[in-house]
Amino acid sequence: MRRRFMNFLKLIKAMFTAVPRTTPTECSARVRSGEALLVDVREPKEWPDGVAQFSVLLALSDLIGARTQWKAFLEKNADRELLLYCAAGGRSAIAAKVLAAEGFKTANAGGYGEWVAAGWPSVTPPPR
Repeated sequence: MRRRFMNFLKLIKAMFTAVPRTTPTECSARVRSGEALLVDVREPKEWPDGVAQFSVLLALSDLIGARTQWKAFLEKNADRELLLYCAAGGRSAIAAKVLAAEGFKTANAGGYGEWVAAGWPSVTPPPR
């Protein structure tokens, strides 16, 4: 119970953290150069419909929960910018704020549809 309460407090604190909102066009060079990582924070059931090419698939629910997948990813990529997207930009804003409050360099990269509309390749991820 105490852990859930602490997670809730961290989430509330994060909501007051400012993060930049950026577009796929603005992000593309940073992702292609390897300077930044593109992260899809949608839930696994949403990924089979397509994901932005080169994106890392890490659900928001794991970020604000147990971090079974996020923990190792964050340790390995602590020095890189994380560009987060979801379906429409709401969940990626939450994820970006949570991570920024923890000291990571992040930006809300909007929704998956924006990436597709900008001409970014879409792929079907392998089954998990």
